[in-house]
Amino acid sequence: MDLFDQISEDIKAAMKARDKVRLETLRNIKKVFLEAKTAPGANDTLADADALKIISKLAKQGKETAATYTQAGRQDLADAELAQVEVLESYLPKQLSHEEVEAEVKKIIAEVGATSMKEMGKVMGTASKQLAGKADGRVISEIVKKLLA
Repeated sequence: MDLFDQISEDIKAAMKARDKVRLETLRNIKKVFLEAKTAPGANDTLADADALKIISKLAKQGKETAATYTQAGRQDLADAELAQVEVLESYLPKQLSHEEVEAEVKKIIAEVGATSMKEMGKVMGTASKQLAGKADGRVISEIVKKLLA
């Protein structure tokens, strides 16, 4: 069962359980999935890798929105947003810790043979592919810069 079908099944389960937060979040995911499937050139398909990228993006947006709400003094809205982020993250692979990302980046630097900041693009390209969905791109970038500097 691919991720699209899994979300559809989970929507039914959330409806039966009367879980409003989960239901609303899953419906939003499905809406974005359908938009991606019907986009020009998508051929009415959505690979799991692409689906994970979408969920990751939605989770990141939710965290940023919650931070904005917190700064504005609207903790009630921030809590609602974070509850949705929690549902989104349940579909993502386990995120690597800072130390684990650093270890992976060190391996990639050794593989690529990078020695200076000039080769950051090569390292970032490989690291982004290998760590997709497992680590935030900003964290990967910071670690690559630190190790190559």
